Amino acid sequence: MAFLSDALGRVKPSPTIAVTQKARELKAAGRDVISLGAGEPDFDTPDNVKAAAIRAIEAGDTKYTAVDGTPELKAAIVEKFKRENNLTYDVDQVSVSNGGKQVLYNALVATLNPGDEVIIPAPYWVSYPDMVLLAGGEPVIATATMEDDFKLTPAALEAAITSKTKWFMFNSPSNPSGAAYSRDELKALTDVLMRHPHVWVMTDDMYEHLVYDGFEFVTPAEVEPGLYDRTLTVNGVSKAYAMTGWRIGYAAGPKDLIKAMAKVQSQSTSNPSSVSQAAAVEALNGTQDFIPTRAQAFHQRRDLVVSMLNQASGLKCPSPEGAFYVYPDCSGALGKKTPEGVTIESDEDFARELLEAEGVAVVHGAAFGLSPNFRISYATSESLLEDACARIQRFCGSLAD
Repeated sequence: MAFLSDALGRVKPSPTIAVTQKARELKAAGRDVISLGAGEPDFDTPDNVKAAAIRAIEAGDTKYTAVDGTPELKAAIVEKFKRENNLTYDVDQVSVSNGGKQVLYNALVATLNPGDEVIIPAPYWVSYPDMVLLAGGEPVIATATMEDDFKLTPAALEAAITSKTKWFMFNSPSNPSGAAYSRDELKALTDVLMRHPHVWVMTDDMYEHLVYDGFEFVTPAEVEPGLYDRTLTVNGVSKAYAMTGWRIGYAAGPKDLIKAMAKVQSQSTSNPSSVSQAAAVEALNGTQDFIPTRAQAFHQRRDLVVSMLNQASGLKCPSPEGAFYVYPDCSGALGKKTPEGVTIESDEDFARELLEAEGVAVVHGAAFGLSPNFRISYATSESLLEDACARIQRFCGSLAD
């Protein structure tokens, strides 16, 4: 359509949203479908957080707020970074947006010029490259293989850096692989970045609290204080606090960058919901006791899913350190045929035929930049996960040479 912008033609709709929508449509049509596509905790928002939102509504706290966050929420975020990440910020170094995605997008729009490059490790969250493209930049994909536990090596990072590199986008624990970088692994990457002072770091720490087996979470500016002045540390309340629909993301970084991000937001959405901000204050300042309990539930689900998928013919599933995803390799299924005679030639074929045959919705690996794999979100009940994995085992067992 000639009326639409050239920039829009550079991007594609979110595959994860598409899979979730397809699963909804099949359910509405009467199909027995288990959707493992959405990155959304199945737990409810904690009662104290909901109560804070109700109090805000009853108090008439329903007006416009400052464009990039209330003073109360910014103060809570400052305290959170100090308490949990050993990072010290002032309130004018904090930005609050309508979800973590807007934080990232604001930063990219505020900083990228045509030709600027952004290094993105693959597998990556599906939105990273498209946000860079929409903002006028060029995504540079640096592959992190399963042999390296889906973690980018220092050599791969070094090789991706050019004179045009503006940002390194970093996500640990990772969506889609669940891979999390230890302090030593992260220090090896920050050592590379210290040799390239023109490269800034955008770190997405959204899954910070969902780590397992005694893993210690660390963030780049904490590991390497020399990066503090060129790091945007991004987080939010959606995952750990089960507040996906409340749409509150936040970040802290250099004042000039935060000011520029506020300028972008002032001409797009303006402030996030006042009620959601009040709820987020309580989330960050209130009790955190439920977080390890819920993380333990995810841990048990991870172990169940990894065990069952590794018993499926043709699949190999590493055990991730964090988040609530697994990213199994399905190369052993490629080239095989379904009972209906359809040849599985790609991970997209695998995901499509699995949905058709067994009613299990997963997201194919090509959407995340690394094939042949697929992503499963285990943010649902153990009974549903057990049923879904049994169906995947049955589907894999039905494939023939």
